[in-house]
Amino acid sequence: MSQNQTPEADKEDGIQETFLSHLFELRDRLIKAVGALLLVFLCLVYWAPDIFHLFSKPLLDALPSGGKMIVTDVTGSFFVPMKVTMLVAFLGALPVIMYQLWAFIAPGLYNHERQLILPIVTSSYLLFIAGMAFAYFLVFPTVFQFMAHYNAPLGADMATDIDKYLSFAMTTFLAFGLTFEVPVVVVVLVKLGMVRIAKLKEIRPYVIVGAFVIAAVVTPPDVLSQLLLAVPLCILYELGIFVARFYEKKLDPAEETEAASAN
Repeated sequence: MSQNQTPEADKEDGIQETFLSHLFELRDRLIKAVGALLLVFLCLVYWAPDIFHLFSKPLLDALPSGGKMIVTDVTGSFFVPMKVTMLVAFLGALPVIMYQLWAFIAPGLYNHERQLILPIVTSSYLLFIAGMAFAYFLVFPTVFQFMAHYNAPLGADMATDIDKYLSFAMTTFLAFGLTFEVPVVVVVLVKLGMVRIAKLKEIRPYVIVGAFVIAAVVTPPDVLSQLLLAVPLCILYELGIFVARFYEKKLDPAEETEAASAN
């Protein structure tokens, strides 16, 4: 340090160096995450048509004999399978992406926070995949079969554009993937002491109503698909309450009295 360097200036230089080091580390983590995504995508791109065929199988199986999907955009037959392949690549590379995120934020966490983050990240990933699988194997066939039978008396041919199908499937996957995160959210809120299980049970009727409202907003305008989202949402909420019982902090008598008076 020079003779004219003040302690305040030295402190500012240290803060700036720390900020730059974090910025460089973030850059390196992002490069590794994007690299993993591109690597998985390049490994899968050769099979993009097969991946899209598997992706669209629930709809193709529901179409009447001789029914096909259509392309209304000149480049749709190329870019839509690429988008689907990129989605699959993202899911495949997501563990690496989440590890890079974990490695970046872990040094700034306390030990008990580190112990909580890893189970949360793992369970969130598995539950999101489970939600997508639920949509693909149960919701899609059920809804498409229902819509195909509904169109028959109208004399209308069910010919869906592949881009519209991709948009519908992505929205449905996101809705069910996030729905299956409900137990994780409930457990985290209880573990952090932000809400008590008694309060979660008290607001159960509002959660049920909210589940049906959310299902009506994010699903197609038919009762069947709304039930297929709202019912699992309610069940997963109850599952979250059950699991959260093992993580709820015990209150001393004074705190229990205060919590009871607050309710």
